[in-house]
Amino acid sequence: MFKFIKEQISIIKRRDPAIKSTLEVFLYPSFRAQIYHKISKFLYNHKMYFLARLISEFAKRRTGIEIHPGATIGKGLFIDHGTGVVIGQTAVIKDYVTMFHGVTLGGTGNEKTKKRHPTIGNNVFIGSGAKVLGNITIGDNVKIGANAVVLKNVEKNRTIVGIPGYVVKENVEKDK
Repeated sequence: MFKFIKEQISIIKRRDPAIKSTLEVFLYPSFRAQIYHKISKFLYNHKMYFLARLISEFAKRRTGIEIHPGATIGKGLFIDHGTGVVIGQTAVIKDYVTMFHGVTLGGTGNEKTKKRHPTIGNNVFIGSGAKVLGNITIGDNVKIGANAVVLKNVEKNRTIVGIPGYVVKENVEKDK
């Protein structure tokens, strides 16, 4: 847990130009929501589902960020502002993902498999209000614009905007 806290302090200080001191990190909803998620994920993995959901509900009310205890989150996730973020049970978020308020990683309600939520690759940016829905995969180094609705797989190194989401640019950035 101490390693996680140290990493989060570094990530938040690097990605948010508004931060002025290390102590401010402890006020960030993203930081607190992820601490709660680590605890609820542990309980969920040990089949203590009620306690896991209780902690995730508490976290949602305290931070405005809803992360299901079953969701898998890699290292370096940064949720800026955070209010209204929803991350579904079978969502997988890989490393160094940035998302803003109002993002939903959810299901469509039409899935017939256990995996109902998206898999987000490494170094992905998801803008405010974007919805990424269904059992789809978002490749590495993808940028999803504000309020985009993504319902299909996205190859790596792409920029997506619109409703429904469509490619407007192929990114040439290298892995961070």
